[in-house]
Amino acid sequence: MRKARFSVRYESHRIMENPVQDVRQVEVIATNLKWRFSGVTSTILALLPVQAKRARIAALGPNLPREWPRITWSGLFRHGWRSPPGRAFRIWHARRNIEMLAGLILRAVLRMPLKLVFTSAAQRRHSSWTRFLLARMDAVIAVSPEAASHLDVPCEVVLHGVDTARYRPAEDRDAQWAATGLPGRYGIGVFGRVRAQKGTDRFVDVMCRLLPRYPDFTAVVVGAITPDQRRFADALHAKIAAAGLDKRIVLLQELPADDVPAWLRRVTLVVGPQVWEGFGLVPLEAMASGVAVVATRVGAARHLIAEGETGYLVEPDDMAGLEARIESLMRDPAAAAAMGRRGRAHVVQRFSIEREAVGIQGVYDRLWGAVPAGRQHSAPGL
Repeated sequence: MRKARFSVRYESHRIMENPVQDVRQVEVIATNLKWRFSGVTSTILALLPVQAKRARIAALGPNLPREWPRITWSGLFRHGWRSPPGRAFRIWHARRNIEMLAGLILRAVLRMPLKLVFTSAAQRRHSSWTRFLLARMDAVIAVSPEAASHLDVPCEVVLHGVDTARYRPAEDRDAQWAATGLPGRYGIGVFGRVRAQKGTDRFVDVMCRLLPRYPDFTAVVVGAITPDQRRFADALHAKIAAAGLDKRIVLLQELPADDVPAWLRRVTLVVGPQVWEGFGLVPLEAMASGVAVVATRVGAARHLIAEGETGYLVEPDDMAGLEARIESLMRDPAAAAAMGRRGRAHVVQRFSIEREAVGIQGVYDRLWGAVPAGRQHSAPGL
């Protein structure tokens, strides 16, 4: 069944009244060839309005938000064989295998003037099919040193950034939490798809032990429950009910994209209990929102969180350590608030979306020859 169309409204950017672009003028195509909203979609959502300040960029794919500058397949097949003004080729930026494959077909079979860029977040050995595709890219970006270590091709590390206008602290966090109608004075949240890999069950286990001792807190779980995870979610509901915490551990499920920043402005503490993660933007989004973070040391978390200053890191199998760090901040909400304030300053200084866009633009410029080959571009946060 076709996925329902989603709509996203930018809080900090309004790109243009008529976002459908003339392909002949577009220098960079940001591909998003997936129906369901995902972490990749979220990345493009944040980057596009910032990248549009530096290059003539448009997205291509199904189910795009109305505000995105975009091109259509019909426009591409009418005018894609003509290079944009002042360029010998157009850049095709892929973030999934299907997008790399599509770019290769357009270039090798249909002979469109394209250079192919791929962004890799995976922290594992790529499949032989992915390695085949990667070897045919003109440039590869890794979102963390760990992702770079699993690549067999040259790459440049550009850490993700976050839109610090979209993700911002609440003017009055207490009032925003009270407006939810949920019990208690403080919220503690986990954000991401409901599944074992994201550690949702770990979070529920910890909350079942801690919430009875801290009546001022209520836990929220914000994330999609896909059909294949329904039994997993049902088991969580049963565990919560058995603990008598139905009203204090709330599974909000998937929310419209605009609602997620609002929930980050309501909670006091965000937990990232992942077993495994490719990158993990939630710690950045939480810190930008002025929220303290306790996370497992997976994905890029070690590069994002300043230990003891903006949050705490624990090993992914250290459940006792995870619980202890969470409890230390539930015991002292003022300390959590101070940690959140430091987190906001940390993200603004080192992990803004503008810095990520500059890093990516450096890769584009080197392909276009605007920057001498071999010149290194500083990656945000490194």
